[in-house]
Amino acid sequence: MRPVQITVGVGAGAKYLGVDHVIDLGPLHPSAHGAYRLRLVVDDNVVTEAEPLVGHLHRGAEKLFEVRDYRQVLTLANRHDWLAAFCNELTVALAVERMTAMTVPPRAVRLRMILCELNRMLAHLVFLAPLTRQLTGEPTPGTTAALRGREAVQAVMEQASGGRIHFMANRIGGLREDVPATWIPNVRELLGLVESLLPAIRSATVDDDAFRSRHAGLGVLTRDAALALGVTGPTGRASGVDVDLRRDGEHLAYQDFQPVLGSTGDALARVECVVGEVELSLRLIASTLDDLPSGPVNLRLPKAVKAPEGSVYVWTEAPLGISGVHLASRGEKTPWRLKLRTPSFNNVQALSALLPGTPVADLPAVLGSFAVVVGDIDK
Repeated sequence: MRPVQITVGVGAGAKYLGVDHVIDLGPLHPSAHGAYRLRLVVDDNVVTEAEPLVGHLHRGAEKLFEVRDYRQVLTLANRHDWLAAFCNELTVALAVERMTAMTVPPRAVRLRMILCELNRMLAHLVFLAPLTRQLTGEPTPGTTAALRGREAVQAVMEQASGGRIHFMANRIGGLREDVPATWIPNVRELLGLVESLLPAIRSATVDDDAFRSRHAGLGVLTRDAALALGVTGPTGRASGVDVDLRRDGEHLAYQDFQPVLGSTGDALARVECVVGEVELSLRLIASTLDDLPSGPVNLRLPKAVKAPEGSVYVWTEAPLGISGVHLASRGEKTPWRLKLRTPSFNNVQALSALLPGTPVADLPAVLGSFAVVVGDIDK
């Protein structure tokens, strides 16, 4: 049989992209809320070449930033990755704060850390929920646990910010306002709830023999390939890339800790890293709550915030990997250039390296283990 070329569509609306086949990863997988295509060369029902085709959800975020002042930029910065909204806001705020030499109050720094980890748990639970379903699509107790955990985390984030998806809680110089008096006890209660739900999630995924056999050895991304392509986050760490800006960065106050690492770089290792990161976030939030200082959560700012002339690059650890902002200013109240380095844009390129050798029947399992947010690609 001669090799044939097919194009598959992934995500909501993929059937409108003129593709040969549609792969359903929904309804909750993060990449299901956009649409991208994969051009595959298949020989004897095995993928031999793969090329991700993106650009169907162009958001124009960077150009929109350039015609808005820095306060307005923050309200847009959380939208290109809808599962990392708080982290996206924070990265832009940190860039402006570094340019203007602001010192954020210690309480705001710690609250930002807690909210970042809550945002991370939210993103990972959304990613895990569809993986807990049976092959027939029927939900399991693990599905119920993941959905319940996601809703609980969203409720706590909403209590702190007033927003359910786009939180808009960050401000230049800190946070918009302090958290409610009952919020800290609510977060502690949430930690206990998510911890109690994790066994059901694990039993439906990484602790299930059928799940392990179905994902082990599939879609292997080597450490060298991950480094060459700039793959970060749980996907990179599953391949042994020991980089985590929570530990290695300088912008927040995380204590030294060991990130969750894998070594095999296959579909199973990627899911194991995501589950492990939920457990790590629980520990990081608990330790930060114990060390939460009192005091203000923002700085008094002038009516118009202007960054001095120059440029700066700031990066943070978003749920799916490294999120960076290159801010160039001419001393005005709007950025001259605000370039985003988004994790999904770099990570999606890895599909060309990990899909060859994958049987066509196993494509959903491999793609389901590989989280991208399409708005973060087509920024």
